Amino acid sequence: MFTYSFLQHYWWFLISLIAGIFAFLLFVQGGQSMLFSLSKTKDEKKLLTNVLGRKWHYTFTTLVVFGGAFFASFPLFYSTSFSGAYWVWMTILFCFTLQAISYEFQSLPGNIYGKRTYKSFLFINGVLGTFLVGVVLATFFTGSAFTMSKGNIAGVGSVGFVISQWQSPGMGFEALFNLRNLALGFTVLFLARTMATLYFINRLDHKVLQKRSHKYLLLNAIPFVVFFLVFVIWTLLSEGFAVNPETNEVYMESMKYLNNFLQMPLLFVIFLVGVMLVLYGIIISLLKPKYRKGIWFAGPGAVLTVTMLVFITGVNNTAFYPSVSDLQSSLTIQNASSSLFTLKTMAWVSLFIPIVMGYIFYAWRALEKTHTSIEEVKENKAY
Repeated sequence: MFTYSFLQHYWWFLISLIAGIFAFLLFVQGGQSMLFSLSKTKDEKKLLTNVLGRKWHYTFTTLVVFGGAFFASFPLFYSTSFSGAYWVWMTILFCFTLQAISYEFQSLPGNIYGKRTYKSFLFINGVLGTFLVGVVLATFFTGSAFTMSKGNIAGVGSVGFVISQWQSPGMGFEALFNLRNLALGFTVLFLARTMATLYFINRLDHKVLQKRSHKYLLLNAIPFVVFFLVFVIWTLLSEGFAVNPETNEVYMESMKYLNNFLQMPLLFVIFLVGVMLVLYGIIISLLKPKYRKGIWFAGPGAVLTVTMLVFITGVNNTAFYPSVSDLQSSLTIQNASSSLFTLKTMAWVSLFIPIVMGYIFYAWRALEKTHTSIEEVKENKAY
């Protein structure tokens, strides 16, 4: 019923969609990065921490799901990137672990470190964790330093078992020396901060913080748009990692990612719609100080934009995880995927995803029918 190629593309789309949802949910990290600047009093910090604390599980869980889905559907990427770019992935995981520790322990009795220490953990997660996620994502376009060597070891389905070797002593941190990677890192950071201000405008029942959030929206939206345009224009006009469908040879193609969009116009339209929704949510919130629903436009827009950006790195004969050390070692959705049986079995399981997403949306709306005030936070004594 399902062909191998269809399932490979299907799972690459799901991976891309999870990445898009994760990018939106990073508004939690964006808010954490502003805890010490947006809030000026103890009560204001408490209010911000609580409205973010109600959502931190979503981001953390989505990150885990992203890793798990990659491991199950494209195990060669998982083994190559997570073992090769070891230190950058460990730093990201460490940052998100700090977040979990902070929310779980900052309000417990006997806290000898004080709440400021744990809020500093949230700040580290908000800035460093978010920035590094963007840098790692950019390597899907710019490439990483690894090689593949096929041995006579028991194969994985029809693909074959492949052993990878990382060619840089930086173990992932070498990505920080690529300007395009840095551009996407700052794009994701300021996107998260922009989404956070829109979320605060929507959720808070606090006039001072709402007014301040509008100011911070402008301060973060401008660098976000600048870095986003730099990365997108640079990427669309640069060479990309193409794959010859007949020989599976990887080669450099001029403006490969722009060609992907032009050859698949539906994806390009969805990408542009996503961008316009993000810009609309920002602009209308800036022009109308009393408007509070900008997040409901910018949020879905961010999901669509990031989903399409990630998706084009693996479709239309493109290497989604290219190697700059050896082009022929680059990973594609064809040579890096699980077996047909595994992909088919997981495809049936994935049919439950819309049900789960519907429940999450319902629970989100049910829990936030009213705006959050400092009086409510003091009464509940959460974080």
